[in-house]
Amino acid sequence: MSSATGRDWIASKGTPLRGELAVPGDKSVSHRAIMLASLADGVSRVEGFLEGEDARATEAIFRSMGVHIEAPEAGGRIVHGVGVDGLRAPAGPLDCGNAGTGMRLLAGLLAGQSFDTTLIGDASLSKRPMRRVTVPLSRMGARIDTGEGGVPPLRIHGGGALQGIDIETEVASAQVKSALLLAGLYARGTTTVREPHPTRDYTERMLQALGWPIEFSPGFARLEGGHRLAARDIVVPADFSSAAFFIVAATLVPGSELVLRRVGMNPRRTGLLHVLRLMGAEIRETPAGEQGGEQVSDLVVRHAPLRGIEVPVEHVADMIDEFPALFVAAVHAQGTTVVRGAAELRVKESDRIATMAAGLRTLGARMDETPDGAAVHGGAQLQGGGVESHGDHRIAMSFAIAAQLADGEVRIGDIANVATSFPGFDALATRTGFGLREA
Repeated sequence: MSSATGRDWIASKGTPLRGELAVPGDKSVSHRAIMLASLADGVSRVEGFLEGEDARATEAIFRSMGVHIEAPEAGGRIVHGVGVDGLRAPAGPLDCGNAGTGMRLLAGLLAGQSFDTTLIGDASLSKRPMRRVTVPLSRMGARIDTGEGGVPPLRIHGGGALQGIDIETEVASAQVKSALLLAGLYARGTTTVREPHPTRDYTERMLQALGWPIEFSPGFARLEGGHRLAARDIVVPADFSSAAFFIVAATLVPGSELVLRRVGMNPRRTGLLHVLRLMGAEIRETPAGEQGGEQVSDLVVRHAPLRGIEVPVEHVADMIDEFPALFVAAVHAQGTTVVRGAAELRVKESDRIATMAAGLRTLGARMDETPDGAAVHGGAQLQGGGVESHGDHRIAMSFAIAAQLADGEVRIGDIANVATSFPGFDALATRTGFGLREA
C-alpha cells in the first residue's frame, strides 16, 4: 500500500482497555472560542483549547488579522479581542488547512468585513463543497466566489451591506447555520435560521455566553445585528467525537472498562450514546458540571455484546462525525445495522461511507452501501490486511479500533491528518491498551 503522507500505522490486538483518561478539548468549541473571543471587547482566557492543526489554523488566521493571542501553556490561550469591527485586512490568503468548520464559519464572519479575503485549504479541504454556505450567504448580500464546482478557494468581497434574512436551510448542518449567524452579527435587521433537523448549537451557546442577544431552540436560531460581544473566560470541554473512539473500543474489546473524564455532552452531539445503548452498550454517565457553556459528564464504559438495529433517523444529525466508529461497532453486533439519512457522510474529509465500506470489506466484513447510508452485516471475524484512510482522521482512528478485534495486523495508510483533531491519539490509545504503532 502506498501512503499519500508516508505515514502509516500498524494496528493489532492489544489488551482489555483499562484506566481513566481525558481526551483533548472539543474541536468545534475551540474554533468558536478563538473566533468569538477575537471579536469580543476585552481579554478572554481559553482553557482546554485543542492543540490540533485545525484549531491552530483558525488561531493563525485571527493572528494574521491583527488579533494578539498569547499561548502561555499547552491548551491555554489569552485572546486580546479587537471588537466586532476591529479585524484588519490580512497580508495574504488565509489558510484553513484541513478545517471545514473553520472555512465555512469564516465565510460568514468575513462576509461582513470591510476588506477582501481569500480562504484556502489543503488538498482534502479543496475538494469539499462550499455552495451550501455561499449560496445562502449570497441571499444576505454576501459576494463570495468559489473555485470551479463550488469548492475552495473562497474569494470573499468585503465592504458590502448585509441584510438579515429568514431562511430554512436545505441541509441540516451546524456549519451552515453558524456561517449565517456569524454573518448576521454584521447584518441589518434580524437573521433567523430554521433547520430541517436540529444540529449542534455551539455557536448559539457561545454567542449567548459572550453577551450577544440570541434566541434559540432545537432547529431554530434568531439574532439581530449591531450588538457587542463581551470578553469572558472559556473552558473548552473534552471532545465527544474524540471520546467516541474509546467508547466504541471499550464496548467491543472483551474485559474492558474505561473512565472518560469531563466529556462534553451537548445533546446535539451525543447521538452515538443513544444508538450504542439501543444496540446494548453499557455506558454510565455522571454529570460533572458545565464548561464553556456546555454540560460535561464522566463516562464509564464496559464491554458489552451488541445487536444490530435500524439507526433512528432522528439521531443521525447528532452523530454525523461518529459514523465511522459506529460502522466498526456494527461489524461486531449480532444481526444487521441499517443507516439511512446520512448522505452528509459522502462529503466529509473523505466519502466516509465508501471509504469505510472498502476497508471493512478488505478485512472481511460485509457492508452494503446505499446513497445515504449502509447496511452492515454483523458477526464477521475480521482479518488482517491493508486499508486506506484517504487522509481522513476519523477513518484512520476507526480502523485502529477495528484492528483490536482482527486476526492479524492491520496496516492503516495515510494517518498524518489524525493530528488535525486528536494529536497524541496513538500514545493515549497504546497507554489504554490498544495494539498500535507507527510503521
